[in-house]
Amino acid sequence: MQRMTRRGVEWLSAAADDPEMCRAHWADDPRAPCLLPTGRLFDVVTIDYRTGLETFDQLVRRDMPLGPVMVDHAARRVGFFLNSQLRDCFIRFLDRASDNPPPYKYLSQGAFVVVPGPMPMTGDRCQWLRAPVRRPEANPLRPVALAFMLVAAADLLERVDHYGEQYPNPAAAAAEELEGATANER
Repeated sequence: MQRMTRRGVEWLSAAADDPEMCRAHWADDPRAPCLLPTGRLFDVVTIDYRTGLETFDQLVRRDMPLGPVMVDHAARRVGFFLNSQLRDCFIRFLDRASDNPPPYKYLSQGAFVVVPGPMPMTGDRCQWLRAPVRRPEANPLRPVALAFMLVAAADLLERVDHYGEQYPNPAAAAAEELEGATANER
């Protein structure tokens, strides 16, 4: 869990209809989530909890381009922030990655997202996995990395879920190997 910096608060609150009121709201309660419009400064791609956490983990481990990322534990969703107006780019690369991409919601112009406060605590409904520390730099690779890793993470989880159907369990494989080795010794 991370916390926003002052510059991160300034950038994120600038998306509000009344940035001063948003900052005052957070000054009163830095844990409080806030409803912000998407499409002005940022868009948000939301993914189911499990796939979103795996996608986040893989992007971080591979040091791929990544902006702010939040999690809503009650809704069981992970939200990836992208620069605004990248919907077409994201969808184009998602379609290149898979004929059947995993379900997601792309929040842009006319939508709203509940974002965590600057200093969420353990147990809060909304938390930052990667908090904004400043205005994210425009990076054309961010939607590409997110699209491809979303598909890869969903594929990985699908394989894990069907592990027992496609692959033998470890005990059976070891017994088979031992039986084969014993037969070769005879």
